[in-house]
Order: sequence, then C-alpha cells, then structure tokens
Amino acid sequence: MLGFMFNEQELQEVEYMLKREMEEILLDLSDPRIDDVVKIAMEEKYQVIFNIYKRFVPPNETLKYILRKNRKNLQ
Repeated sequence: MLGFMFNEQELQEVEYMLKREMEEILLDLSDPRIDDVVKIAMEEKYQVIFNIYKRFVPPNETLKYILRKNRKNLQ
C-alpha cells in the first residue's frame, strides 16, 4: 500500500484527471464501432479508475460515475 500527501490544488487536479478519464471511457463504451472484447477491457480499466476516484471524493459525488452493468443503457 502506498500513501500520498496532496495539497488542495493537487487534490483538485487529481479529481479532474480521474473524472476526465472516466468520462472518456464512458463515451467510448457507447461507441458501436468498438469491439466487445475491447469494451470489456475498458470496463475493467474504468473500475480501477473509479475505485481510485472513490477515495478522493464524498460518496454522493460517486453516484453519477457508477458504471451500469447493462451497456445497452449507454448506447
């Protein structure tokens, strides 16, 4: 396990980067041109990023980034 110390500005930047990466993955998951095998890998990456994000923000802020299991809702 690793520990990090961030000042407020660094914390905001980390949150921003994580949100942006999750939003990009969500957008790509809704793209019908991307193969299902690739989407599975993207979902796994999303879960890792989301778990990191959960450590930085209050629980109510994570609700909009919860990945739905049924990808048809994203398309």
